[in-house]
Amino acid sequence: MPLAPTEIDEILTAEADHECAGYGEQKVCVRIAAIVDLPSRYGRFQVVGFWNNRDGRDHVAIVHGNPIGREHVPTRLHSECLTGDALGSLRCDCRDQLEVALQAIAAQECGIVLYLRQEGRGIGLLNKLRAYGLQDRGMDTVEANLALGFRDDEREYSVAAHMLHSLRVKSIQLMTNNPKKVEELVQHGVKVAGRIPHVIPPNEFNRFYLETKRDRSGHMLDALGKPHLPEQGELIQLGTQGADEGRRD
Repeated sequence: MPLAPTEIDEILTAEADHECAGYGEQKVCVRIAAIVDLPSRYGRFQVVGFWNNRDGRDHVAIVHGNPIGREHVPTRLHSECLTGDALGSLRCDCRDQLEVALQAIAAQECGIVLYLRQEGRGIGLLNKLRAYGLQDRGMDTVEANLALGFRDDEREYSVAAHMLHSLRVKSIQLMTNNPKKVEELVQHGVKVAGRIPHVIPPNEFNRFYLETKRDRSGHMLDALGKPHLPEQGELIQLGTQGADEGRRD
């Protein structure tokens, strides 16, 4: 069941005056500012809009069911990608990842997709286009970012951690291939109970990009043909069935 109107009113009232010391190096504090229904082609959701004190960007949680107080909530962190999400670019797998995540959580009792305004792995749209230009001339995605003076990945997840805490989620099953997301969420106090692989089959335009993420950025993309060897202490990989079982505990 989604959040009821009375629950929404209680959350918005409680959040209206929320202030805290903040998360991460930049002391990011977020506040729930709006909760609305969103029927979509992927299912029925509620969108939770967040204000933050750092950059004025409007991050949202796309929520199916009621995750408040729940454990083992299937959760996807998705960074904004105009070229992929809106324009259907085949240079990346972003749109496919977003659509598959929305379909997956719509099939569960509850789930969350955090849509984070971190275009171009945190370097912004214009710089992403500049990086594409360098890739058109032979660089891979890591080399292009470094050539522009950025790190491989400029994203950070303190905002995401605060958003999950604002939603009072006790623990999550994180839909990701990126170990950095797991590590940073844990550092910010989020209980990550497991990882659900989120691998999209490559196409002829993005295969090299995905191979670069696997080989140079450490993403766990076993389906591309290079097996990932589990390391000591690594979170167990759970499929949809495992996520269901964990949620019922």
